[in-house]
Amino acid sequence: MRHVRFRDEAGAVREGEYHDDGTVSFGGRTYAADDVDVLPPCEPSKIVCIGRNYAKHAEERNEDVPDRPLLFLKPPNAVAGHGDAVTLPRERENIEHEIEFGVVIGEQCRNVAAADASDVVAGYTIADDVSNRDDQSREQNWVRGKAFDGACPLGPVLADPEHVDPNGAALELRVNGEVRQSSNTEHFIFDVPTLIEEITRYMTLEEGDVILTGTPEGVGPLEAGDHVEAEIEGIGTLEHDVRRD
Repeated sequence: MRHVRFRDEAGAVREGEYHDDGTVSFGGRTYAADDVDVLPPCEPSKIVCIGRNYAKHAEERNEDVPDRPLLFLKPPNAVAGHGDAVTLPRERENIEHEIEFGVVIGEQCRNVAAADASDVVAGYTIADDVSNRDDQSREQNWVRGKAFDGACPLGPVLADPEHVDPNGAALELRVNGEVRQSSNTEHFIFDVPTLIEEITRYMTLEEGDVILTGTPEGVGPLEAGDHVEAEIEGIGTLEHDVRRD
């Protein structure tokens, strides 16, 4: 099942099911997905991101493959939804897309062994880790580069774990129909259980928190007017637009 959060025509937030025919259902009613406001599939207290988790992405950035997961954070203000328009930071020109396989946590947890990691996973989603390279290249904690408003489109659904293979899911990102990124999670340097074990060694994860597992090669520029489609096998397609103030 693919779970979806949406706001219906009366303004009520619903949690229903997303169907292959582009409809969503709740309480015996069916809606066209285009007729409702699809919301992010969860409300994270934090988004824990992994840097350089694909060797070819590290290569294209002229950086070394890390010997342990490289962690950084995106705050809740960065979350945007399916169909939203991401506003690029003012006076910044080098903004890039990064498709990412998202892991949504299902319960509060700490010190989770890799062997038990599946017990705390609610499901999987899609993200675009929109990145402001102008500032990222000048700072160590990447706040300006990664944490600006709307820098993490997320969705459109939360897919149950049994329907997604985190070790073999194809990823593809398109900008205005042009394929920019195409890879597979089989190329992870650190797999999902390893990431959960490492992260929870240092911090408590809450229900609804998201782990972004890194982006493959092919990152590229975003401009005002662009339309982004980020597709992951077994989950669906996250879409968002790009604009400037």
